[in-house]
This record gives sequence, C-alpha cells and structure tokens, in this order.
Amino acid sequence: MPFVLAILAALAPAFAKLSEGWFELVPCELCLWQRAPYWVAVPLFLAAGFLPRRCGLFLALGGLACLVSAAIGGFHAGVEWGWWPSPLPGCAAPTAQANMSLDDLMRSLAPAPTKPCDAATFLIPGLPVSMAAMNAIYGAVVAGLAFLTARRR
Repeated sequence: MPFVLAILAALAPAFAKLSEGWFELVPCELCLWQRAPYWVAVPLFLAAGFLPRRCGLFLALGGLACLVSAAIGGFHAGVEWGWWPSPLPGCAAPTAQANMSLDDLMRSLAPAPTKPCDAATFLIPGLPVSMAAMNAIYGAVVAGLAFLTARRR
C-alpha cells in the first residue's frame, strides 16, 4: 500500500502539469502551491515501503503532507467562490489606479501573463467543481487512505 500511495501522490501534480499542456490551463500561484506537498508525500510513502519498522510514521507524515495540499485546495476554492481574498500578491488581477497613465499601467503588469486565483478553472464542463476543489477532495482521500493504512500497521 505505501507504493500505491506514492503513485497516487505523484499523480496529482503530474496530472496538473499535464493539464496545462493538454487543456491549455494556466495555473495561478495557489495552484502551484497545492503541488508541493505531494512532492513531499511521495518520498515519505516510499520510505514507508522500504522501512517497514517505521512504516506507520512515514505513512502518517505522508498523509499529513496530502492533507496540507487538500487544505490549500480548500482555501483556494474559498478564494474562487469569493468567501475570502487571497493573501498572495500574485493572485490579484492587475487593476489601474485613477491617476495612473497607460504607460504606468503597462509597466505594472507582470512580464508573463498570470491567472488570478479567484478565476476558477473547471475541467469537466457542467460540473461546478473547480480544479482547486477537486484537489481538496483528492488530497483528503489520499490522506485518509494513508492514515487508515498507518493505523492498521
């Protein structure tokens, strides 16, 4: 089971990266934050498989990392639904000030276009669950599996 969990943890950020190319999705700053905990979880789950004496500990730590990604995904979904603003400066769409000239506005824009965090990305048409909400659910499920497996060990 630890190796299955490692694969499941690696699938989430891999799918997110592939969806950028396949579906031409542009990630925002919070989208990128959601991927990092999975890359922490993968070696922890692998360690659980290779170190059976500490299997439960590594499974629990990997599950905690997945839970962190789920929490970031839940927070991101809240930003998308307008429940709270994102604290990250890169998540806000550029806005012009009343006294700003066009040249000042152009200089204030990022060199590469970025997606604001409150613009939800929907992968499945007609299903009102954004990529961030899907990650929150997926991360929680993988974390739950890891905790259940750790408890059994």
